[in-house]
Amino acid sequence: MKPATQAKAPRPASATSGRRIQVRRSGVHGKGVFALQAIEPGEVLVEYTGDRIDWDEALRRHPHDPSNPEHTFYFQLRTGEVIDALYGGNASRWINHSCDPNCEAEETKGGRVFIKALRPIAPGEELSYDYGLTIDERYTPALKKRYECRCGAPECRHTMLSPKRRAPRGQ
Repeated sequence: MKPATQAKAPRPASATSGRRIQVRRSGVHGKGVFALQAIEPGEVLVEYTGDRIDWDEALRRHPHDPSNPEHTFYFQLRTGEVIDALYGGNASRWINHSCDPNCEAEETKGGRVFIKALRPIAPGEELSYDYGLTIDERYTPALKKRYECRCGAPECRHTMLSPKRRAPRGQ
């Protein structure tokens, strides 16, 4: 009997075709990740790596920086686990949010997260994806300000928080 084969994870372009991205100072926020070469739509650029923890541990570690408590390197997985890129993370932790992103984060069935280009990206362009942050509490102006977006996109939401989905009428 043959052992079951596991689907191969996509290989980041950097693993197959030389250095494609670089971390440096960003005009959006702090550090950012920039393309060094032209990138085509669908290309996998980097895996979001770090220490895999549960939410209890994430809350224990929070905040990473008490002077900026909303800034973390957490990526929540569908399983409820969290990747904490402060520990064991790579360049992917510096990719900034945008309301009009050029990349997306794609989670595999195995719980790995890969950053993939949505459209052509020119050399020198900053990489971004929509963080899709959600918080259970009511989205007040003060809360939206705490998670302020500085992407500058024409249709910017002015917050990294995802719009809340409204319940259908009658429920």
